Amino acid sequence: MTMRTVPDFARMKAEGRRIASLTAYDFPTALLEQEAGIDFILVGDSIAMAVLGEETTLGATVEMMLPHVKAVRRGAPGTFVVADMPFGSYQASDERAVDSAVRFVAEGGADAVKLEGGSPMPLSRAAAIIASGIPVMGHVGLLPQSVRASGGYRAVGADQAGRVMSEARALEDAGAFALVLESVEEAIARDVTGALSIPTIGIGAGRFTDGQILVVNDMLGITRGFEPRFLKRYADVGAGITRALSDYAGEVRNGSFPEARHAYAPLREPGK
Repeated sequence: MTMRTVPDFARMKAEGRRIASLTAYDFPTALLEQEAGIDFILVGDSIAMAVLGEETTLGATVEMMLPHVKAVRRGAPGTFVVADMPFGSYQASDERAVDSAVRFVAEGGADAVKLEGGSPMPLSRAAAIIASGIPVMGHVGLLPQSVRASGGYRAVGADQAGRVMSEARALEDAGAFALVLESVEEAIARDVTGALSIPTIGIGAGRFTDGQILVVNDMLGITRGFEPRFLKRYADVGAGITRALSDYAGEVRNGSFPEARHAYAPLREPGK
């Protein structure tokens, strides 16, 4: 499969072809996702939670994320890569936002960046980044970077449908090439998807978006104790890893590993 481009995603929506995307944070995972034919990879600020064990995404920084963006780029050189703009990397000014985005593209090798929100501030940042020549993916609905202000991770209901729609339209008008809809009621996601010419990518947004994204650690069963309604586990890799680690520790302790076949120039045992 050839690498997707920004126009490709628009064509996929127009043709009714669903977009399959996942997060990745390292070289081997990105390599596997490319082999699986994933349409685009998001190096999410969710790294703070999924990899570093923090309670929110707020601890992610540009300096933290850049090596992971580079690793994903090396692992998936033929896949479209989007870098999340972490909290603090764009809020201060348009200039700060452009500088951060440029680093993700020039140093990290990302093809685009993603930022949260459709209020005047992120709209201004998105427009400035797009004007600099970098594609921007928007994000509305539940905003993890605003969890302190919103009071927690809560699905967005019908009472906020107007806000979600207006923010989505504003991001499209600002030039965003796609939009993540996170944890919104299905009817809202359906209406927004129908109203926009750019593709919508759902996570906890139901069946009627143009594509879907999940955190790879969650859908593979590596993350423990996180079971939101929207998550489907496609494997229980965590349990398999635990079994393998336990088997290894047991064999080391009982002396059955390593065997002679694991040694260089193994010694001949007496009588053999």
